[in-house]
Amino acid sequence: MKKLVGNLMYGQSGGPTSVINSSAYGVITEAKRQSEFIKDVYVMKHGIEGALNEDLLLIGPNNEDQVELLKYTPGSAFGSIRHKLPDYREDDSKYVRLLYIFRKYNIRYFLYNGGNDSMDTCAKIAEYMDTIDYDVRIIGIPKTIDNDLPFTDHTPGFGSAAKFISNTIMEIYYDMLAYPKGKVTIVEIMGRHAGWLTASSALANLNGFGPDLIYLPEVPFSIEKFKEDVKEIYQKKKQCLVAVSEGITNEEGVFLSSSSGLKDAFGHFQLGGVASKLAQTVSNDLGISSRSVEFGSTQRAASHIQSLTDVKEAIGVGEEAVKGLVNGRDKVMVVIRRTSDEPYEIDYGFYDLKACANVEKKVPQAMINKEGNGVTKAFIDYALPLIQGENNNPYENGLQKFAKFK
Repeated sequence: MKKLVGNLMYGQSGGPTSVINSSAYGVITEAKRQSEFIKDVYVMKHGIEGALNEDLLLIGPNNEDQVELLKYTPGSAFGSIRHKLPDYREDDSKYVRLLYIFRKYNIRYFLYNGGNDSMDTCAKIAEYMDTIDYDVRIIGIPKTIDNDLPFTDHTPGFGSAAKFISNTIMEIYYDMLAYPKGKVTIVEIMGRHAGWLTASSALANLNGFGPDLIYLPEVPFSIEKFKEDVKEIYQKKKQCLVAVSEGITNEEGVFLSSSSGLKDAFGHFQLGGVASKLAQTVSNDLGISSRSVEFGSTQRAASHIQSLTDVKEAIGVGEEAVKGLVNGRDKVMVVIRRTSDEPYEIDYGFYDLKACANVEKKVPQAMINKEGNGVTKAFIDYALPLIQGENNNPYENGLQKFAKFK
């Protein structure tokens, strides 16, 4: 194996999570331990655009206290972006710019922390650098609350989001118990094509305060069946709690969401409004009082209820990425492998980067009940270990302390 000595560049991309900065902590601290090969760590501000604009942060000794706070800081401490790189064979101008930056800062190690689209960015940069024979190793670090990256048991970010969702669902349920005759409450949860997050609301049922009905994008949604389900539950309980994915579609595959019609850089429609639309249907067609709740960005930004398991694994994938780079790994994504269910244990591995790009892992049918309005024990057994433990975040004046980089 050829030894590379140079600098490392790291960036964050796509939707933030409550633990993506824990991966940054893992990268930075492990890079220091690998000082024989990695001399300096540069962080791109706002992902790949930071590299293109030469907007970089050099992580030095003066940042040490802030680096420590990364383990407790939600969002993207260094800024994120949704930036789709073109095919270099059609337009190589941005790749030429990246090559200039890589050479100027002697970048020999490149890490990009993100989801499906971020792996696409990594794969494109790696392929271009190969064609011009620039010696750089590139690894993708997985991140997404959606838990839809392939070839990994689960994805950092999902566990903490699932912990927030299940506990908040419990609070909503308990609030519903205040009155003898309640409402139909419909909670909208993120999930475009994969329903992992919405399914995690079922964990609340372990303590008796979970949703009565759960609808995932993996099952075509029938409005008539939905009304029958709600009516049946309401007649029995005089209230009904529903968890629904923002990305549910009808039998023709059309989103029920009141989409704005706007798309992001990767062509994804901006979704939202399913809960309010279904609540209106319940009120109008069933004559039952209803309300809608949309979690929005809170489900990915709640650092006060991080899963300690999630935090540790987010740090772990960052550390493994750095170790992989110095040991010759290239053009791969770090993956988590579950090696034991009882007790829950994992280890880390790598998978071909190109295979991971633009592929979505959906909730398997074995984890969805036959009626298509709930989940099975298989999902509970899968997800429960991922929400364990609390991170004991530092507070000051009753408020959380977050990292601030200048």
